[in-house]
Amino acid sequence: MFVKSDRYFGLRRWPVLAVILAVGGATTLASAQTVDLPSSPSPNPSSLANPYFGSVTLHPATGEVLKLSLDEAIQHGLDTNLGLKEAEQSEKTLHGQVTEAVQLFLPSITVTGGTGFHQYNLAAFGFTESVFKEIGAVLPGGIPPGLSLITKADVTVGQVNWDQTLFSGTYIAGYRAVRAAEKSAYFGKESARGEVVQQVATAYLAVIAAASEVENAKALMDADKVLLDQAHAQHEAGTMANLDELRARVQYQQQQQIVVANENKREKSEILLKREIGIAPGQKIQLTDPTPYNELTTRTPEELKTEAYANRQDYQNLQAQEVETRMALRARKAERLPTLSFKGNYGVTGVTGVGYHGTLSAIGTLKVPIFREAMLRGDRDVAEAQLEGVTEQLGDIRGRIDQQVRSALLDVKAAQQLVEVSRSNVDLASRALSDQTDRFNAGIDDTLPLVQAQASLQRAQSNLVESLYQFNLAKLGLARSTGVIEQQYRNYLGR
Repeated sequence: MFVKSDRYFGLRRWPVLAVILAVGGATTLASAQTVDLPSSPSPNPSSLANPYFGSVTLHPATGEVLKLSLDEAIQHGLDTNLGLKEAEQSEKTLHGQVTEAVQLFLPSITVTGGTGFHQYNLAAFGFTESVFKEIGAVLPGGIPPGLSLITKADVTVGQVNWDQTLFSGTYIAGYRAVRAAEKSAYFGKESARGEVVQQVATAYLAVIAAASEVENAKALMDADKVLLDQAHAQHEAGTMANLDELRARVQYQQQQQIVVANENKREKSEILLKREIGIAPGQKIQLTDPTPYNELTTRTPEELKTEAYANRQDYQNLQAQEVETRMALRARKAERLPTLSFKGNYGVTGVTGVGYHGTLSAIGTLKVPIFREAMLRGDRDVAEAQLEGVTEQLGDIRGRIDQQVRSALLDVKAAQQLVEVSRSNVDLASRALSDQTDRFNAGIDDTLPLVQAQASLQRAQSNLVESLYQFNLAKLGLARSTGVIEQQYRNYLGR
């Protein structure tokens, strides 16, 4: 089973996006997911520990029985499963951050305007009385009488502002890193879809297996009831000892306990299935697909491994992560490069009673880092360490895929052999029970051998149900390990 892991995202991606977007004045938070093999479900699965055990319930329970095929259950899971929803939200988050990164290369155009009352003290600008006297000496008529150093004016301003980064190596490399992060999140989502298919199919098969256990237990309980009635009648007629009737009654009551336990197991399995696919726990359902059985076409580990390299989303995810961290390292190194930007505005400024006049400014800025060596080297070292970590993981995953494919193939072969042996045991146990029943009816044996034969058939039937369940799980695991479970689960299960 694949499980969600935040080993790379959250711990590694945040510094990358901070380089790209925090420089542009934005605060970001990224999260996506990767997947690993394998993991066993807990005895009491909960969406708190694994979001794939939860879902978004869309409709309340109704009084009708909802008929549900395996395909319909999987589609419900793809529409409502909580784990997949989280992966889709992560992809959407990264897509939004790509859009934010694009804005760093586009001009920012704003329109501003305002009007207000202003009061100025000319003396604060250097216009003292001595200065006025010097000015008055050269003006015809001198300084107007009553001129105050405190002036008041109503000023109205309107401007169109332009702000654009013309060149930034950090922005360019950082944008490529975010695009790679978005691609990684996409593969994380696709891997989550495969996880949902595996989880839902596993839960569906578990319900089928539990229902088969109930049917087998009820059939044996009915047979035990017939045996008990016969033993009671023969004991009443004086042809059988009381001990034989007690054995038959104990066997019947033990089988009743097994039926109750299997019914409880089936109902709990149904609740888990409904939780994973967004159906209200109280909704009654009826599974319409029987237990599938299909022998797979023989394929070599090399063929399956080649298919896995081409289709495993976690492998493609890591490849995208390597590109992301490589671009992040380039963005860190580009912090040493100059940054060229342009700012400008055009507008009008008017003073009440004086008139309006056009204003214009155009400013080009070249920023060159001179002394930030410690920070620049620290950023580079962190990015190099992150790249080395992802590269090592990418080198490891090829061997891990090989191991998982070979292990899954061995599981399929072993489970198939167990199914064959279990079917043979059921046939033998059925024949033994039939022969022992004939001997009991003929009065040759008492109830002890018959009870023992029934217990043997019970064990054989349970083993067959369990082996079929494990065989189908092994085939799902093989499809998952090759990365084709969503597209080919029908072929693997024989539907």
